[in-house]
Order: sequence, then C-alpha cells, then structure tokens
Amino acid sequence: MMRLRSLSRQSFARASKKVGSALRGRTSVRPASFARRALCTAMAGGSAGAGILGNPTWQQTMLRVKDGQTSVKHYQDVYGMTLLDKLDFPDMNFSLYFLATVKDGEKTPEPGTDEAHRYLWNYPGVTLELTHNWGTEAKEGDVYHPGNQEKDGFGHIAFACDDVYASSERLSSQGVDFKKKPDEGRMKGLAFAYDPDNYWVEIVRREPMNSTSFNLAQTMLRVKDPQKSLKFYIDHMGMTLVREKHFEEAKFSLYFLATIPAGSTEPDPTQPVLELTHNHGTEDDESFNHFTGNEDGRKGFGHVGFLVDDVYAKCKELQDAGFQMKKGPDDGTMKGLAFALDPDGYWIEIIKRGGYDAEATPYTLG
Repeated sequence: MMRLRSLSRQSFARASKKVGSALRGRTSVRPASFARRALCTAMAGGSAGAGILGNPTWQQTMLRVKDGQTSVKHYQDVYGMTLLDKLDFPDMNFSLYFLATVKDGEKTPEPGTDEAHRYLWNYPGVTLELTHNWGTEAKEGDVYHPGNQEKDGFGHIAFACDDVYASSERLSSQGVDFKKKPDEGRMKGLAFAYDPDNYWVEIVRREPMNSTSFNLAQTMLRVKDPQKSLKFYIDHMGMTLVREKHFEEAKFSLYFLATIPAGSTEPDPTQPVLELTHNHGTEDDESFNHFTGNEDGRKGFGHVGFLVDDVYAKCKELQDAGFQMKKGPDDGTMKGLAFALDPDGYWIEIIKRGGYDAEATPYTLG
C-alpha cells in the first residue's frame, strides 16, 4: 500500500479540495472507491497509479478494419482525430494506424518517422489502434464482426461532445449512418453511429467546453464478474474507478475506469474511460463466458493495451497473481512485448514504454 507523507492542515485541505474537484458533476461516484483513492493519492503527492508495479498506463484500444485508409479518413474527418503514427509490417502483410484526440495547438510528428515512433510509445494518453490486414479491402461485404450479438463482449467506442443533437445532425450531413439517434428509444440525449466497419460509436454529452469538436471518450467491454475485473484493472493495471452506475430494474451496472495522469488526482476530461458493463447474474453462471473478439468468425475488437516500464517484471507479477498469458514476452518472433488475459479472457497487450532502441521499437526480433 502507498505510504502517506505527514501533512500539515493546509496540505490536507489542498488534497481534499482536489478530490472535491474530481467529484463535482459525477452524480454516481462512489466515495469508497474513487474518493478514498484520490484523497490518498493527493496526500502522497503522486498519481493514482503510483505504487503499481511497472507504472502501467492505458494506451490503446485495437479494432481490426477492412480498409485502413477509409477508416483513418473517417475518424479524422468525422471525429477530428489525429494520426499519430503508422507502422507497416510487409513481411506479415499488415499495417497499424494509431489515432488520438490531441489538444488544440498540439504539434505531432510526421507519422511513420522515428520521431513519431518515439512520440507514440511514450504517449501519455489513449489511442485508437486500427489494424489492417492487407487484402481485406478488396473483399466483398463485411470482413470483421462489430460485436453486440449474443454473448459478445465488446460493445462500442464513444466520442464526447458539447451537444449530442447538433453533433448528430452534423454527422448525418456527412453521410454517417446511425444505429440510434438521440431522440430514438427510451434513452434520450445519446446516440449510436456506425463507422465504416459497422462498429458502434456512441455519441455522449460532456461538460461543455465551448467547442464543436469531439474527444475519444470510452471503450465499452461487458464483464462476467465486476469484482474480479475491477481488481485486475485497479490493483494490477493501475486504473482508478471514477464512476459507477447501477440500474436495478434493468439489472445491469456500469463501472468507469481511467488512468489518472501523473501528478494529478483526477481524470483528464479529454481522455477516455474504460466502461465495464455487468449484466446482473452472469457472475453466478459457471458456464457463462463472453466472446472476446478474437475467436474465428467473430474477430473484430482485438485488445486494450498498456505501457509499462518493464514488460518482463509486469508479466511475472501477473502470472504470480494467477493470470494467464496469451503470449509471454519471449514467445514468438516479437520479443519483449506480451499479451495477458484479464478475468474475462480479453487480450491485454503489455508494451515497453519508450521501446528498446533509439526508434522506440517496442519489441526485438528473435
């Protein structure tokens, strides 16, 4: 457990004020989770992930896409994302595109350069990683499974905006199709759009920023047992439970987790949360499991990824805690990066922060 410094009354008051700021506007925050941890963090003078082995920070959500260029253009033109980097693997016939919501005026390197690689693998925020397997763009019809069928685990990504209604009208004018418009259904004021691969993209309202822009806001995964999942992401991956909502009549709960930025005690409102959705009762069904997006015939969502200081040490810690590895850091040809399995079997990529060489390559070939 994090050791706390001795505080004066003034320091304690400042810490409490920071926690209060973090809680304002979050009607369903549970003080026993976020408030206590944030207060302890503020008192210790560090970030909420301090003290977790490897200093893990959430860095990516990966989706497979049929046509890389089409999808990149969609997220750039429709949601205002910035392409941080592009990585091509001609020997394995695939490319990776990393996009993010960057702050106004922030300069980013030219994608594909060594500078961009270094920027990406030290990036403190969350990226959307689009994986394009070469040749799929020439295939007819849908190539990947967007989720949201029976027992699918992946639900959606989301973007936040000041005005869901105005933003939805703007998307419609750009030719974007919708699963649900903001006035449809029982839940008014939120919408679900489709991307080029028919992944669901939720459009949600944020605290006003006097901007017509979007920011990447969520990745939603369904979980079988929230207590097991929360323990994994909080105790091992350094995330903080910032909000939870329970719908007893509808029999489901939502848990929102974030990586708290270094030196802060509250989430960055421009960065996304990991939304874990629990349908009540699944934890009691021994035979129940979600599809993770990596099964034959259901591939689409791939993984979430975390940067860490030491991949080998982090993997050993996870294995010692009883978690399985999909790929150990010395397995395969790409050494030094790994995939763990969370309690639901979702793939969790473990990536070396800053990489292993001057170009920040997050693996070595062997």
